Amino acid sequence: MTSSPSQNLILVGRVAGGFGVRGEVRIATYTEDPLTLTKFKVLTRQDGSPALTLTTARVAKEGVVARCVGIETKEAADALRGLRLYVPRSALPEPEEDEFYLADLIGLPVRHIATNELLGKIKSVQNFGADDLLEITPALGGQTWYLPFTRAAVPEVRIAEGLVLADPPQMVGEPEGPVEDEDPL
Repeated sequence: MTSSPSQNLILVGRVAGGFGVRGEVRIATYTEDPLTLTKFKVLTRQDGSPALTLTTARVAKEGVVARCVGIETKEAADALRGLRLYVPRSALPEPEEDEFYLADLIGLPVRHIATNELLGKIKSVQNFGADDLLEITPALGGQTWYLPFTRAAVPEVRIAEGLVLADPPQMVGEPEGPVEDEDPL
C-alpha cells in the first residue's frame, strides 16, 4: 500500500495575500522561525505539486513578506490568497526526544488513560483560533468529536508506541458528579 503525497507533507504556511504593488506575497507561517520557509527550495500544494519558490523574504507581522518566482504584480499575489503551503516531511529535521510534529498524530489510536478503552483514532488536528483540537473518529463509528489538545485532556502522547492517552472532559449532556437516588415521596 502506498501513501498519498499529502500524508508525507507538513503544512508550514498559508498565503495571506499581496503586499505592496510589486508582487510581494504575505505568508502566515506555522514554523517557530518564520524565515525557515526560505530554507526550502519549493513550497508545494497539498497534492505535492509546486506552489511557490521564494527568492527573498523578510519577517513581518505573523509571518513573512516574500518575493516569489513568477509573481510580479499585486493582482497575481492577491490571487494566491488562501493557498496552503507544504514541505515534504523528509525535509524537516527529526524532532527531539519527547517532541513530535502535529502531523505525526494523524491516524494514532486514542485510549482512555484510566480504563484503556479505545476512544477512536485521530482524524485531524484543527485550530479554529483558540487552541489545537484533536478530531477523533469514534471506535464504534458515528460522528467525529473534538478533544482539546491540552495536558489535562491529553496527558500522554507516545509517538514511539503509536498511542495517545486521553482523559476527555465530560461530554455535554452527561451527568456530572455522583449519581443520586431519587427520594420517593
